[in-house]
Amino acid sequence: MFKKLLLLLVFTVLLSCKSKDENVVKTTWIGGQIINPTLDYIVFSRGNEILDTVKLDSNNFFLYKTDKIKAGLYNLKHNETQVFFIEPGDSLLLHVNTLDFDESLAYSGRGGEQNNLLMYLYLTNETENLKLQNWYGLSSKEFTHKIDSLKQLKIKEYKDFIAKNEVVESFKNAVMANINYDYYIKKERYAAANRNRIAEFDENYFDYRKKINFELEEFKFYYPYYRFMNRYFENLVFSEYKSDVPINRNSYDFNYRRIKLIDSLVTSDSLRNSLLRSNAMFYFLNAKNAAEEQQFFDEFAKMNSDKKHVEEVRKMYNITVKLNPGNTVPNVALVNTDNTLKDLHSIIKAPTVVYFWSGKSPSNYKNIHNRAAELKSKYPEYDFLGINTDTHYKKWRQTINRNGYNPLYEFQIENLNEAEKKLLLKYMNSALILDKDGKILEGKINLFNTNFEQLLLGFLNR
Repeated sequence: MFKKLLLLLVFTVLLSCKSKDENVVKTTWIGGQIINPTLDYIVFSRGNEILDTVKLDSNNFFLYKTDKIKAGLYNLKHNETQVFFIEPGDSLLLHVNTLDFDESLAYSGRGGEQNNLLMYLYLTNETENLKLQNWYGLSSKEFTHKIDSLKQLKIKEYKDFIAKNEVVESFKNAVMANINYDYYIKKERYAAANRNRIAEFDENYFDYRKKINFELEEFKFYYPYYRFMNRYFENLVFSEYKSDVPINRNSYDFNYRRIKLIDSLVTSDSLRNSLLRSNAMFYFLNAKNAAEEQQFFDEFAKMNSDKKHVEEVRKMYNITVKLNPGNTVPNVALVNTDNTLKDLHSIIKAPTVVYFWSGKSPSNYKNIHNRAAELKSKYPEYDFLGINTDTHYKKWRQTINRNGYNPLYEFQIENLNEAEKKLLLKYMNSALILDKDGKILEGKINLFNTNFEQLLLGFLNR
């Protein structure tokens, strides 16, 4: 209790001490409490640039101090990620329960009200998007009328807020980007769902595309803007196909055309590079042809001027090209629950599904194991090997014992750095399907993929 009171006292003092002199270096504080933490730290970043990793104390409080903040949008990550706005001199206090991360996240202190408005917009957008498909059967005019009404409610909320609060221009820009680009993506989703009847759309339906700004570098990692950009370029590629032609979104042709459009239309170097990077990652996670993957990487490397992005995607390509069907699964060192060193090749005795999990997210690893158990009951011909990607052996053993998982089919990576060069360990729910000799049947698939069972059955019937 003393620590809680001390933290609140610190913030109370700070809130009264913000300098009005814009030339004075201002100290910025971010603090708060994580209820039911899944890690012992919280990460602050701006896009992909990590600012700092802040440890939680014994009561799950944290406090972060910096003199280097610029006004704008930042990320906080504790397994899940959320965006917040902060400016120099703010003293932001947050409170979140990981059991209901987004819905429980609340802010107070200097800058708190601004971030509560952003959270309101985020949660409202997410709720609306869940219901959006119910309106896809409407005419384009009726659909536009529906989402126009939703947009006006948010604008009213925003105008009421700025009438009562003094905010900087960059915050206003962030809010309007949120409202506008969420509206635009709703229009793009409707268009994607109705691509076979676009000729029937109202003639003004796509007028909003004239307002797209391809230079908003400050929002290149902001989810409404970034989501919209990805959907928009996907729809542009869709529009080049006849409406009755089946389209493979994972194909080389589709993905090459998408990065080509990004390269030609996005005028901001950093935004263009970021979009090229994410789309290349998507392609390699789904590609299955080594020659096409090589060609795609070569084209991507010509377009992306960020050397770090090119190197990151090169590493991804080097891993994924070896996971194509027909290759032997890369061998990695493992340790079993008896602390005996094994290797992946030696433990494959039958058709096998290899899945990866981490103890950092209890709800996720329980879902993964439940899914594996369900599939095992339906397809007993397969072994299901759970490979843990953490580095703490005793905690892993405790998790296995506590949850009653079969130790014969549970292993932990022995050398994480080496294994990360060979397998897709960082991608949630990733799995491999192997034959009894360790040949890859499917090397890049999500354990919860809707056609996972169909694949398992199909491989058995070969």
